[in-house]
Amino acid sequence: MTEITEAKKAQAEKKVWEAAEIKKAQKAAESERETEAPLSGAKFDSKASDAGFEILYEDNHILVVLKPQMTACCPDDSKDDNLLDMIKAYLKKAYNKPGNVYAGLVHRLDRPTGGVMVYAKTSKAAARLTQGLQSGDFEKRYLTVLCGAPETERGTLANYLRKNTVNNMVYICTQTEEGAKFASLDYKVLEVKGKYALTEIRLHTGRTHQIRVQMAGISHPVYGDMRYGGALAQKGKLALWAYSLSFSHPVTKERLRFMAYPPEDETPWKAFDVAAAVEIK
Repeated sequence: MTEITEAKKAQAEKKVWEAAEIKKAQKAAESERETEAPLSGAKFDSKASDAGFEILYEDNHILVVLKPQMTACCPDDSKDDNLLDMIKAYLKKAYNKPGNVYAGLVHRLDRPTGGVMVYAKTSKAAARLTQGLQSGDFEKRYLTVLCGAPETERGTLANYLRKNTVNNMVYICTQTEEGAKFASLDYKVLEVKGKYALTEIRLHTGRTHQIRVQMAGISHPVYGDMRYGGALAQKGKLALWAYSLSFSHPVTKERLRFMAYPPEDETPWKAFDVAAAVEIK
């Protein structure tokens, strides 16, 4: 009886060990596949993709796109078409995927702001990119046209901001006010034409409406920003564009940078030679 019991015990332990080894091997294989997956990175033409948005880069793990102005980056209460759902529809069609398709939102741009965004194609890539965003690995640069030129050609703005969730407005406040969050950015005037200044913004924090609120706070609101610009604002399409995005690839760890300039045929951008101004500065 004892021998039978010991034999059964040994057999059970062997099965547990085998199951653990199988699980370990599967995990190692998954890790190896992710690490060694070839990057089929390439530039795409918006017409070729037929996706309703322009694709700047795509590989097995990430999708870098241009967010059109006035398109939400993800679903919201308005129920309007949004970029995240458009990306899922593109992936489903392009790769003939059945059922639900995964696409991960990593960061945001306000609806009126256009420019470069990265989305994740796998949950693991999304987690790693989000971690990078939170640790400061992302470098985000914007172009804007300001109403009037700041007194100094370049500078740093540091404020505390609070958001009113009732009217969805953001205000400069003191550090001690409830809901206050620190916000910081660098600005650099690239070119001045009449009463407008083409300016580069580098964000250190990513607060809601941050650029619009802080620039209006020094009496140089963003062109077209009737919400925060007050009497100094100029009516028109909001001139705020996320033109440069840099981050480490979630798998290869390669440093990537993607750039795209705002529409050169639209007011007020067409008053400036944007590419030349950025290159000179």
